[in-house]
Amino acid sequence: MAKRAYDLVLSGLGLLLVSPMLVVLALIIRVFDGAPALFCQTRVGLRGRPFRILKFRTMRPNTERAGASVTQAGDPRVTPVGRWLRKTKLDELPQLWNVFTGDMSLVGPRPEVPHYVARYDAQQQRVLELKPGITDLATLLYRNEEELLQGRPDVERVYLEEIMPRKIQLNLAYATGASLWEDTKVVLRTLVPGLRLKIHAEEIPAVNPPTVAQSTAS
Repeated sequence: MAKRAYDLVLSGLGLLLVSPMLVVLALIIRVFDGAPALFCQTRVGLRGRPFRILKFRTMRPNTERAGASVTQAGDPRVTPVGRWLRKTKLDELPQLWNVFTGDMSLVGPRPEVPHYVARYDAQQQRVLELKPGITDLATLLYRNEEELLQGRPDVERVYLEEIMPRKIQLNLAYATGASLWEDTKVVLRTLVPGLRLKIHAEEIPAVNPPTVAQSTAS
């Protein structure tokens, strides 16, 4: 109940505060990249329930099916405006509405597309007991994910076999000590990169750490 109240109040305030920015960003996308300004996609939420996630569109229309569901730096499907939105994380702002309506939380595991979730093993499926969020510990540690994937011959395989398992590990570990204060620290570090606030489970070692995860920690 406390976490839902926290999400409801902060997402409501956030929507009020950033509503002028949302309008401006939507207009920028419409002017430079055309319609639509918003991108909706099915993701897997709490207890495996699918929902429609909202984002500002960062890719050329109808190109998300033309390649992997993850992107690397320099992906030609991403527009110039989209690259800026992704770099600043402003493309995620519409998800405040997903939080307000209860499909997501401010802090929780980033929701995956159904065909990625279908690959979860029994241990990884535990992450579906956590409500997905706009940001999480894994988001902070993999802030430069697209750069890490750049130049890899099969970005989807690298994501599925190296990055996604590590993200799930981090999310399950974070959940063991999650609190509203820990969530607040995650939000603050998302908004202010480089802010020195230690977060629970941040330094847990990777299980059979892959090359990409090692690069992230360095």
